[in-house]
Amino acid sequence: MNNELKKTLKPVQLWGIIVGMVISGMYCGWNYALEFTSPVGFMVAIVIVTVFYTTFIFSYAELSTAIPHAGGPSAYASRALGKFGGFFAGFSCLVEFLFATPAIALAIGAYINFLVPSVPTVVAALVAYGIFVVINCLGIETAAKVELVVTVVAIGGLLLFIGVGAPHVELSNIFGGEIFKGGLSGIFSAIPFAIWFYLAVEGGAMSAEECENPKKDIPKGFILGIVTLVILALGTFFVTAGTSDASILSATDSPLPTALEGIFGAGLLSRVMSFIGLFGLVASLHGIIIGYSRQGFAMSRAGYLPKFLSKVNSKGAPVYSIITMSLIGMIFVLSGQTAIIIVISSFGAIALYIISMISLFILRNKEPNLNRPFKVSYPLVPAVALVIALVLLVAVTISNISTVIWVVGAYTLATIYYFVYSKIQESSSEEIEEFEGFDSEIG
Repeated sequence: MNNELKKTLKPVQLWGIIVGMVISGMYCGWNYALEFTSPVGFMVAIVIVTVFYTTFIFSYAELSTAIPHAGGPSAYASRALGKFGGFFAGFSCLVEFLFATPAIALAIGAYINFLVPSVPTVVAALVAYGIFVVINCLGIETAAKVELVVTVVAIGGLLLFIGVGAPHVELSNIFGGEIFKGGLSGIFSAIPFAIWFYLAVEGGAMSAEECENPKKDIPKGFILGIVTLVILALGTFFVTAGTSDASILSATDSPLPTALEGIFGAGLLSRVMSFIGLFGLVASLHGIIIGYSRQGFAMSRAGYLPKFLSKVNSKGAPVYSIITMSLIGMIFVLSGQTAIIIVISSFGAIALYIISMISLFILRNKEPNLNRPFKVSYPLVPAVALVIALVLLVAVTISNISTVIWVVGAYTLATIYYFVYSKIQESSSEEIEEFEGFDSEIG
């Protein structure tokens, strides 16, 4: 085993990974926002979040092409802010991805339970999780091919849903009733669920080292990916909210089949949508496993995490990182608290976005001559992304203070770990140097 990844990804496969990581957010999770706000209030949250992700991804494409590294955000922050900045960004990425995965696995369990009620949700979630851990261990080429297929099927499912549902949209479902439900606080509470439409889109950067031509392929994959996701997110929300009562949507784990049941009654179409929905959820589960395993691999290789996590097998897969990180994710599946898990994942994502944009500004000043094959409109676009990210951080913190306290506690423990582990690493290096010096004197 070594610690080199294989360069096999083409632009269309990178696009498949990027869209696949996110697409489950169309099939479930976002609808919990309607417990706190009205469809109109949620539309406000969606617009804010969509503007943020569009500006962020264009900015992020600059970073990922200038520094095509499996560590993604941890590599950018390390170069801009030093080793602790790199650790903070990497840990934020792991919080985002390791909490997103259990939420997606639980949603898979809920969809399977909808199709086969005798199968418990948590059992189905764990089995699905385990299957895709095994597939990931077969190497990025196999993993990317599987990801592309399930992503294309999932997109087809969303287009089918939008096509059959659009003629039945009633604007009164969106613009009627209590439009100002929850007020500004309700919109703030809805933001993590609007983020769920796009969360993990930046994960494609962790596949940079496995692209055949990262300098050209990454911008293509990112830009095509965000365009695809914006169209699907807006279409999915409009049709679902326009055909269903908000109170029903806020209480279901499978909003698209529920919407179709409301239009056509329980029958073949809603079951077909549940089946196709599994492809969307599987695409995200599979894609995010790719993302967090590469982040763990890169952090290990950089000396932030134990060295064994940066070993790869004969297929070029970081198998120890895949298995170790996935076992952590499976523990959170047992909690069954999907909505809370989404908030925690969103907090990690926002922290990651802020430090990434700060890194972009620092690197523009610190390394103006760095080779940047793709340049964003500077400073306007990254400035907009950074300001909105700070607003999102305030919104998520204020509206979920009891959950965020636990997240802050986790960051505190991670910081303590970083400094203790760094000291141990320094001591080990000094002992090796002293031994080598003593050994050479004897020789």
